[in-house]
Amino acid sequence: QVQLVESGGGLVQAGGSLRLSCAASGSIFSINAMGWYRQAPGKQREFVARISGGGTTNYADSVKGRFTISRDNANNTVYLQMNSLKPEDTAVYYCKADPRLGYVNDYWGQGTQVTVSS
Repeated sequence: QVQLVESGGGLVQAGGSLRLSCAASGSIFSINAMGWYRQAPGKQREFVARISGGGTTNYADSVKGRFTISRDNANNTVYLQMNSLKPEDTAVYYCKADPRLGYVNDYWGQGTQVTVSS
């Protein structure tokens, strides 16, 4: 089992910044890529950003140039730096860990609320 704990959410004005953290613990050897997803009220959960074990990153078009994902493998933590925030970025942000080759389970954190006021 892998436990993911997110932190860093909050209320910020449009144009501001927040940094989310996701700390992984447990069977770390079973996971590889990690990422962030978000779910706004009344909408489906959507992909935000992903980083592979080797550091390759991918972003949703809606956040490219504003958000940066990074990871600290020594501390089993992944970060999401969010700049130039917009009201439409308001959502619950979830951390996800993908299984390493040979493993099956993926894991989700409990989510952290990000609210951007206009």
